[in-house]
Parts: sequence; C-alpha cells; structure tokens
Amino acid sequence: MTAALEIKGLQAWYGESHVLHGVELEVQPGEVVTLLGRNGAGRTTTLRAIMGLVGTRSGKIEVNGKETIGMPTHRIAHLGVGYCPEERGIFASLSCEENLMLPPPLKGAAKGMSIEEIYAMFPNLAERRHSQGTRLSGGEQQMLAVARILRTGARLLLLDEISEGLAPVIVQTLARMISTLRAKGYTIVMVEQNFRFAAPLADRFYVMEHGRIVEKFSAAELETKMPVLKELLGV
Repeated sequence: MTAALEIKGLQAWYGESHVLHGVELEVQPGEVVTLLGRNGAGRTTTLRAIMGLVGTRSGKIEVNGKETIGMPTHRIAHLGVGYCPEERGIFASLSCEENLMLPPPLKGAAKGMSIEEIYAMFPNLAERRHSQGTRLSGGEQQMLAVARILRTGARLLLLDEISEGLAPVIVQTLARMISTLRAKGYTIVMVEQNFRFAAPLADRFYVMEHGRIVEKFSAAELETKMPVLKELLGV
C-alpha cells in the first residue's frame, strides 16, 4: 500500500538556522499519528516543511507516492493536504459561515464535506454561523479552522496543537471529531503537547528532540514506553 505520507532524510532551515536533521516518518492512509516532543523540538517545523513553508528544505517528502520537495505550497495543498496552524487564521471581519466558505474546493482532491455535514459535526458553529470571527470563543475558532479544511476536500490533515489552551468540554468535542474523521478514512498527523488528549486517539507516536525523531512506537506499545516518555517529555 502506498503511504499517505512518507518522509526520508528531511532537513529544514529558517535562514541560517538548521532546524530539522534527517527526520524520517511514515503515515499510512487512515492512520492517526501524533508527533510528541517538548517545545522547540521541531514538530511544528516538520508540519511546515511538509507544506513547503520553511526557508529551505531537502530530503524526500512523498504525499500518496508523489514527491513534493520541489513543489510550491499551493500545489502541495492540491494533492489533498490540509494544514491547520496553531494561530488558526480566522478573519475577524467575516462571519463564521463566511470564514467557512472562504477556501475553494481543491482541484483533483476528494469531494469536501458539505456545510450540512460540518454543522452536524460542529453544532456550535451552526449556532454561531452569523457571528463575527472575533466573537467566537477560542474553542469555536479552533473548530472553524479545522472545519474550513474539511470543506476543501483535503484528506491528509496536519493539525498543530489543536487542543492548546481550550476548555475540557471543547477538547472532548475535538477528540470526538478526530475519532469521527478517522472512521471516515481521513489521515491525520497531529502535533500535540497535551499527551492525555493525544494518547487515546493515535494509532502511532513519534517523539522528536532537537530536530530528530528519537522514538517511534504504536498505541499497543504505549504502556511499556511510558518510562521513556516521562524522561523525554515529563508526562
């Protein structure tokens, strides 16, 4: 089976700063994979490098068997890749629904979710459809940032710290969303600081330190890996 995402020997730089040092990871279609690590370990840079949003990158990044290392960001997105950055990027002057409708469907990607499907998954957004972007709570903005990607038809989702700073009830909603998307066959790569949020959702885990993958293991091995995780992450 062709991997949804395969990374080999990935190096990345911001200007003179060499951030990623030979990152290697693989994600199969329909898998949920979590990138763990302390702040500054290189997890966000890995997601940005997949999208071509770093200064310079080298190595191999294949999306569904297509090499993307030389592609501009918009072409990578059109392969069905959706990136939800930590800063969310909600337009303050637009309503919730206008924000949702903003990105066009991706050419060549799968059909995206309809507005009805999105509102069924996120009832909060249906209630707030006419509210301005700035009037949404942090949790509602996070739901909107993910929902906007689902409408485009992207099937490989790169989610950066989606649970950060949110109330427990919202975090539970996002956890249900991840489970639902996985059941629908989406492939998800999550960067997470919140280990308790990520642990029950992921099929496999990669741990990063100083721009390198230092550990990888499956959900079945999680219990035996806890001493190592405590050492690496302080969980």
